[in-house]
Amino acid sequence: MNFIAIDFETAARKRASACSLAITVIRKDEIASEFYTLINPEVKFYWRNVKVNGIHEKDVQNAPTFPEIWPMIKSLFQNNMLVIAHNNSFDNSVLRKTLERYQINEPKYLTLDTVKTSRHLFPNLINYKLDTVCRDLNIPLHHHHNALDDSLACANILIEQKRQFGEEAIKPFVRIFN
Repeated sequence: MNFIAIDFETAARKRASACSLAITVIRKDEIASEFYTLINPEVKFYWRNVKVNGIHEKDVQNAPTFPEIWPMIKSLFQNNMLVIAHNNSFDNSVLRKTLERYQINEPKYLTLDTVKTSRHLFPNLINYKLDTVCRDLNIPLHHHHNALDDSLACANILIEQKRQFGEEAIKPFVRIFN
């Protein structure tokens, strides 16, 4: 399978406050590359978000803004590209709201949620949080809520699901993001 796994961390309650982004690129079921960046969200940080992800305003003061990052990554968000996330409704909405905020055209791409595939393929887990699924599948997750570690863990979840159940079991969960 070829796909990318994304993970955003946000600075505040609003979805258009991305303060970090990670992308793990998978080619033929192998990690081909990884991308991580802090993002200056140009908003005030909310203490609860800082407590979750550990990213402070001072950490991003010299980081690029999203419009500076988008030209480097937009080619990954194409019609035929599968973009996955664990709880993709969050990550897709962060992307959508951030693009709207900066008046950048929204791409159309394929998307899949590994929470949904996990619920279907592993119905007996106590919950479907990223760390729980990783623990059950023996997938390393060193720093939960670090965008790069989370995107890598998500990618490995889908690779393991394909290994155990085959690509046909995963296809019904692919949706169009638009």
